[in-house]
This record gives sequence, structure tokens and C-alpha cells, in this order.
Amino acid sequence: MIMALTKVQRRARIKSRVRTVVSGTAERPRLSVFRSNKQIYAQLIDDVQGTTLCAASSSDKAIIAAAGTKTEKAALVGKAVAEKAIAAGITEVVFDRNGYLYHGRVKQLADAAREGGLKF
Repeated sequence: MIMALTKVQRRARIKSRVRTVVSGTAERPRLSVFRSNKQIYAQLIDDVQGTTLCAASSSDKAIIAAAGTKTEKAALVGKAVAEKAIAAGITEVVFDRNGYLYHGRVKQLADAAREGGLKF
């Protein structure tokens, strides 16, 4: 009998399938999103060097101070990571949703990053 995949197994399978295709460089880094039950994190990664160029999360002091829902805070994280990227001279990124559905908080973060000036 074949058992269905759990959410975690399904996400890991999607993540590994996407990561074989998506990788970031110094000129066009990977915008990786991690979503937990309470927080959301975004970071720009240069996979060639194996370094994080800049990052933002909903646990940053400025975003914690802003009251709102988790979705609204995800939008603030998207704006924050876009501002840091523009300050670092990065305008184009490759979006890595990390196996999550492009829906809700992940979509809000991506839309806010686009509004902040990032192209992907």
C-alpha cells in the first residue's frame, strides 16, 4: 500500500526539484524565503560563493514594532529586503519560494519586494 506524503515530505521534494534549476550568482542572487508558523525570513544568497548578501525577517526590531497580521509583516519583510538589496547594488534576483505555495505570506513578500524595486 502506498502512503501519501506528509506536508514536510512534499515540501522537501518540491524544494529539491526547484533547487536543481534555481541558483544565485553575485549579479543575480537567489531570494530565498523561509516561513515558520510565527515568523517569515528572506535572504539574498550567492550560491557560487556560498554567502548571504543581505537578509530581513519579521523578527527584526523595526518590523516587530509595526503591529499587524502575519501577512502584513511579510509585506514589510519584502520591502526591507528590497531596500537592503538596492543599497547593496542588487536589482535583479531569482525567486526561491523554498517549496511553499505561492500564496498568502510568500506572495505578499514577493509582491512587496517587487514594489521595492527588485526584478524577478
